This record gives sequence, structure tokens and C-alpha cells, in this order.
Amino acid sequence: MTTGVAEKEGGVTLEHLRKRMAEFAKERDWDQFHSPRNLLLALVGEVGELSEIFQWKGEVPRGLPDWKDGEKQHLGEELSDVLLYLVRLSDICGIDLGKAALHKLELNAIKYPVMLSKGSSKKYTQINTAEKDNGNRGATGISNSDSSKSNSGV
Repeated sequence: MTTGVAEKEGGVTLEHLRKRMAEFAKERDWDQFHSPRNLLLALVGEVGELSEIFQWKGEVPRGLPDWKDGEKQHLGEELSDVLLYLVRLSDICGIDLGKAALHKLELNAIKYPVMLSKGSSKKYTQINTAEKDNGNRGATGISNSDSSKSNSGV
């Protein structure tokens, strides 16, 4: 396994990260510990560490202009931990994360059509309710039965 950072014209791919994570675990004989449950719990722990970085900072402007280089580096490390565990979890579960993410974006485009959701933070069940009350299912054809999902588009 190489230790240098992969530099490609198009950047680092999820497939490259998946392969590197698989090699990393295999070299250390860690596959035995990488069950979906264990990886998920590790991922949750890393999300907690990521959250701590932003805790008590209030709203932070894009680009983090007031952050020191060391703070940005630490943030990059924690974001990377989350990404790497997510990539490893998806690999162990047999999910092509890139394809799944693209599919989810397509579903979200249906749930949140531009004409109904542009400039709004309302959940898709809320933007379609007014149309449903008028006797139709709205432009998306989405029912309001799934109210447990967040309004973040994911």
C-alpha cells in the first residue's frame, strides 16, 4: 500500500478510497472487526468528534475565514474519519456508495421540485400539502406518508 496522497486530474474517487480502506484493514487483519454494526458505531463516534469542533461556535460563515490553519486541519481530519468509515461501511454492506448517492439525488429532485422548493426550507411533505388540500397530489406525486425524514433533502 502506498502512503502518498492520490492525485488525479479528477480528484480522489470513492472507488479509490474503498480500495485503500480495504487494503488498510487487510494489512492489519482488521476485517474480523469490521462488521456493519461495529463500523456504524465507529462512524457515529466520529460524527460526535466532528460535532465537537462546531459546538459552542454558533453559526460559522462559509469558508471558515476566522479559523486558524490548525483548526481547519483538525476539521479536515475529522471529516476524513467520517468519510472513510462511511466508505468502509458501504463496502462491507455491498452498497455502491456513489451510485446510491446519485440515485438519492434523483429521488430528492422529485421530492423537491425547483418550482415548489426554491428558497424554502420546508420539508417535501409541507410543500406538497397545499396542493393535496386542493384535491391533487401535487406536481411530484409524492404522498405525505413518510414524515420521519428530515427536511435537508437527504
